[in-house]
Amino acid sequence: MVTPQLAEWARNMHPLRLQYEAFSSQNPWMSTVKSAADRVETDRKPVSKDNPFLAFQEQMSKQIVHTLDSWRDAQEALSEAVFLNLYGSPLLQAAVGVDPNSVPSRHREMSPEHRAMLAARIAELKSHIAEGGLREAALRALLYVGSARGMVDERSIEALRQVRRDHAGARMTLSEFKTLVREQFFMLLLDREGALAAIPKLLPDDTNQRRAAFAARARPIGISATARRSTRTTGAS
Repeated sequence: MVTPQLAEWARNMHPLRLQYEAFSSQNPWMSTVKSAADRVETDRKPVSKDNPFLAFQEQMSKQIVHTLDSWRDAQEALSEAVFLNLYGSPLLQAAVGVDPNSVPSRHREMSPEHRAMLAARIAELKSHIAEGGLREAALRALLYVGSARGMVDERSIEALRQVRRDHAGARMTLSEFKTLVREQFFMLLLDREGALAAIPKLLPDDTNQRRAAFAARARPIGISATARRSTRTTGAS
């Protein structure tokens, strides 16, 4: 129905497009604005504090902030009023079985007896930090490594199983072994520095046994041979 030139003219004359092109460089009348903008940018200087336009700018900025804050406060007050009127309605509370005259239950405080029992248990665990043998040292080391990694995965579980399976001594039941793991974990939680410092005292005097135990623990959790050699070099084994 129209020529391509007429279609292009109609497209360019669209109001949404025209309002931008009217102030673009395609308008020859805007060339003076560009020249003026370049001069202003070159000779730009800060205005004095008593400049009326600066005062108007500051006042307008404060007014905008005040308007936005007022709108926010009004919205929050309206939301709170709607919530209280809706869920505070005696009819709704009666429908769902809520007694409006009931007193909210308080958080139950720990009884003095329970506090004393807890303090005694903490003191007991701290007193046993330096007690044990290779099994306790291995568990404590594995738990420390697991806490540093921030996770317990299949490798950590396999390492714990290997401690229960390989270490010499009286065979522990699964319940006894879980209790031992929990105790070592709580020792690290209560006094990490003291629990780590006590590990060398729990290890056997034989250096070969120490290295063998470390190598057995390192394999399931993926510690490289280089790291094991470095640990032995520094004397941590």
